[in-house]
Amino acid sequence: MSENTNAADNVLDWLRAGYPNGVPPKDYFPLLALLTRTLTEEEVVLATRGVLLSDANPDGVSPERIKQAIREVAEKEPNPEEIHQVAARLASVGWPLASAH
Repeated sequence: MSENTNAADNVLDWLRAGYPNGVPPKDYFPLLALLTRTLTEEEVVLATRGVLLSDANPDGVSPERIKQAIREVAEKEPNPEEIHQVAARLASVGWPLASAH
């Protein structure tokens, strides 16, 4: 678990750098699609919870809701332009996995 937590922490750092004001809702599904291409489901859940937890939303999002969103992404992926937009934003802050398609 510690290895997954470290990976999730690294991803969370990149996400916070790429989205210093938080991830806008329109980027949620492309971001999940990009993350699920390169991380385990557990890492995606950890990173996503970290991004969605905030002072404005202290309860955050449950792991079950994140897993449901991952299933929805698997069923209907965002279009390539949406994924490219999110990947480009993360690449601008050094995201090493942003070119994964």
